[in-house]
Amino acid sequence: MARFVRWAALGAAAALLVSGCDSTGDGRSGDGGERSSGASPASQKLDWGRCEATADAPAPGSEWQCATLRAPLDWSKSDGETIGIALIRAKATGDDRIGSLLFNFGGPGGSGVSMMPSYASAVSSLRERYDLVSFDPRGVAASEGVRCRDDKEIQAAEAKVDATPDTPAEEKAYLEDAADFGRGCRQAAGKLLKHVSTTDTARDMDLMRQALGDDKLHYFGISYGTELGGVYAHLFPKNVGRMVLDAVVDPSADTIGHAKNQTLGFQRALDDYLRSTGRDPEQGTREIADLLRRIDAEPLPTSTPGRELTQTLALTGIVLPLYGKDSWPTLTSALKAAEEGDGAELLALADGYNERDASGRYGTTTHSQRVISCLDDRQRPTAAQTKALLPEFEKISPVFGAFLGWDTAGWCHDWPVPGLHDTPDVRAPGAAPILTVGNTGDPATPVEGARRMADELGKGVGVVLTWNGDGHGAYGSGSSCVDSTVNAYLLDGTVPKDGKVCD
Repeated sequence: MARFVRWAALGAAAALLVSGCDSTGDGRSGDGGERSSGASPASQKLDWGRCEATADAPAPGSEWQCATLRAPLDWSKSDGETIGIALIRAKATGDDRIGSLLFNFGGPGGSGVSMMPSYASAVSSLRERYDLVSFDPRGVAASEGVRCRDDKEIQAAEAKVDATPDTPAEEKAYLEDAADFGRGCRQAAGKLLKHVSTTDTARDMDLMRQALGDDKLHYFGISYGTELGGVYAHLFPKNVGRMVLDAVVDPSADTIGHAKNQTLGFQRALDDYLRSTGRDPEQGTREIADLLRRIDAEPLPTSTPGRELTQTLALTGIVLPLYGKDSWPTLTSALKAAEEGDGAELLALADGYNERDASGRYGTTTHSQRVISCLDDRQRPTAAQTKALLPEFEKISPVFGAFLGWDTAGWCHDWPVPGLHDTPDVRAPGAAPILTVGNTGDPATPVEGARRMADELGKGVGVVLTWNGDGHGAYGSGSSCVDSTVNAYLLDGTVPKDGKVCD
């Protein structure tokens, strides 16, 4: 089970769509790199061609092209080994082209190559003046994607490991499983494990900018993609063009701070959901917390042979529909079935979050998410520190608090490489104005993150747009005010007043 920060595609269940280019690795790359040809990475030309079908899905339509960018494996050794970064694009449809608009849909660990074609209809107006471009960050999918466990091992852990341990035996199993996962990542990634940081990927993005022939980087980052955008702006402030950061990760929060933010965000979303059903949020929360305790004591049967609904899977099933308001009726049905003793619907939702298909195959988004975030994050809270914090987490949310509290100890427990920083540096003095967008009902990245990102970017750089709405991400979520404001900024360069609110 992974922490809840995930790419915005999950809100529409589009994370299960897969299409794209030939993989530069088979998911178990080991050494993770090739020797440089001797040419400067910045001088390379992209060889765009037809996007190939994968084992999971056919190729996207003929308007999509794919290419591979060669980037230094170790950016401190630019003439050494390289890694292939998979790219996808669709050319601008209009004559008044601005340049390329690069997308990152979040995670960390989300495949932009897979997501971009399914997201294109939501940004069709932007395609009139931009080539739509996305990529698989290093360590993700077709860019030497890391797989730390096989499908049988993942399912076994789901069945046996309690992510909110209540006994010394459960605590030991939880931490041993976390350490085992890290060993699997080390074996799968090899030397790549030290070179998949957000900073590494931000440097890759500036190489993309040059290879795409753009003087400035125009960028649209969602969820974790906002942190990536902020790091890029810090490293290359003079290269920032028009940049939108939607569903903003709070750059001032450390590991524990992020967990508290998410505990608050998901509880807010749950409260909004309960109000929409006519229930008192406080009473409804108590009832769901009680249901989870009963499932912890006795997992629920499901219609899938050999699989039960555990407390962890039930919680995961509750989380997924909170990413998008359109999914709330599905949550109502699943909770009702669980109260009646049937765990099948919540299990199906959990499988959607965990990228498990009907044949029992799992996606690798959470594997890549873990190797990237554990390289980024320096903090390694101990089990004792976590247990001391649990009352505070559970006060914020009786439903999500224990899980997100324990996650701070288990996520990077006994990780093979040290983390790089407590919080990312996103200061970007001299950069062009950057639009940060937040919505009040965002479960994964609470609205406060948009203001904190703007403040960290610096005066005259960060500009905040707020939407009073629900779901993970604001653009394309039903607000004509948000969409028109973002479009005016990206297409015409019109910067809105800082603090603008869309109802």
